[in-house]
Amino acid sequence: MIARLRPQPIIQIDDIRPSHPGLRVVGVFNPGACLDQDEIVLLLRVAETGQVQDGYFSLPVVDADGLGFIAIAASEYAAAKDPREIRYHGQTLLTSLSHLRLARSRDGIHFKVEEQPFLFPQTPLESYGAEDVRIAAFSDGYYLTYTGVSADGVAVCLARTKDMIKIERLGAMLPPENKDACLFPGRIQDRYYALHRPAVNFLGKPSIWLTESYDRVHWGNHRCLLRPRENGWEDDKIGAGPEPMLTPEGWLLLYHGCNRDSLYSLHLALLEGDDPSRVLYRTQTPILYPQAPFEIAGFFPNVVFSNGWVRLPDDRVLIYYGAADCAVGVAESSVAELLSLVKQASAH
Repeated sequence: MIARLRPQPIIQIDDIRPSHPGLRVVGVFNPGACLDQDEIVLLLRVAETGQVQDGYFSLPVVDADGLGFIAIAASEYAAAKDPREIRYHGQTLLTSLSHLRLARSRDGIHFKVEEQPFLFPQTPLESYGAEDVRIAAFSDGYYLTYTGVSADGVAVCLARTKDMIKIERLGAMLPPENKDACLFPGRIQDRYYALHRPAVNFLGKPSIWLTESYDRVHWGNHRCLLRPRENGWEDDKIGAGPEPMLTPEGWLLLYHGCNRDSLYSLHLALLEGDDPSRVLYRTQTPILYPQAPFEIAGFFPNVVFSNGWVRLPDDRVLIYYGAADCAVGVAESSVAELLSLVKQASAH
């Protein structure tokens, strides 16, 4: 079973200090997660926006000179149909600027959030934000895949850290338009593998793709692995969640589905251990969907979205998820229970 460990968020907006004067926090959500020695580490997505003053809204952006603001009439900002974006001089901009903030815990529930960003936008690829990180552990450190947002679109960026203190940016792993990328931890045979989601603007629907590499720099042999299904939960689009988890029966994949009403839910698939291009099983209904009040109402309502989970030494699994784009929740299961859930589904 999947059980929420708390009926309320474990991290929320009031727990986060703004990163800069003139900014206010409007969301903390979608954390990447890993075990670092004896602590659970989350890399939170913190979304910040400007202030409304004298009839104008200050929109935060990053350029060569650092953090700056674009002034937009408050009436124009209030008239935006989607709270996440706004049209300005014929261009789509984000109403908030996201960065990654580190939090640590020994029990997996109570976290101490650092006051300063772990990764704040500073490159042209990140001028509109750094979002939704996934963490994969390798022998030479933790590799982070995150979404870089800029005027050139949405790209998959790659970074590495050995100690969760210093971070090395490795640039664009996959160019726009692409997001929801996660690395398989370790090699499979003689190659590295990753999942990603290219944008679809004409034919088809946003789907989960598989790619491979010999060096984690050059990626190829792209192919579509999973597509949305007409089941009321993932009719519109799907995307990969955290790094896949290796089990005795194959790679467990947690992914999100979005329906036509923009409701986000969590699903499972099982991939063959030696060949992740082979889908063995896939759940027919969500393992988690918005039910708690903080998951239903928020900045963007009716969302549970995970890109971080932790497998504990006793094989319990803690699933960290963003709720309504403004808070973080946690649910608990086990490797055996997750395998049972996905195998109860009909074969792919």
